[in-house]
Amino acid sequence: MASRKQPRLIEAGGQAPDFLLDKLDGGSVSLAGLATGGPVLLAFFKVSCPVCQLTLPFVERLASGRLPVCGISQNDDEDTRQFAREFGLTFPLLLDREEDDYTASNAFGIAHVPTLILVERGGAVERVVEGWSRRDMAEFGERAGVDPLRPSDRVPELKAG
Repeated sequence: MASRKQPRLIEAGGQAPDFLLDKLDGGSVSLAGLATGGPVLLAFFKVSCPVCQLTLPFVERLASGRLPVCGISQNDDEDTRQFAREFGLTFPLLLDREEDDYTASNAFGIAHVPTLILVERGGAVERVVEGWSRRDMAEFGERAGVDPLRPSDRVPELKAG
């Protein structure tokens, strides 16, 4: 069996590759279009991933602040729509489908989900976080001007994706 070399995960300080993905609610959008007004937090996920199920509701809390958030689902429309309903996601969701060879995920070198990538205006990558990190979520919250963590949240400090 031939092996396919996994691309290396993009690092902070690098230039984010542009992409064009379908939006769950219709139409399409590019990364350049998302980041024109300033930074955007990209949240790559898969609906069957338990760590994604932990993380994405906290990403929803970030989306209520001043940091734009965009989810990038590695699933089809129906599964992504169901996931959004189940976990109360209201931020924009894009579809990085298997039949399109996971165009954006492969361009960014995503090997594990969730992966959160903060992209600045102009496409510079400021931060990359794989899996769940309570500390990183709090720092994203500072950037968004909201506290995504509540005293009643019983979540681990770290959880690999």
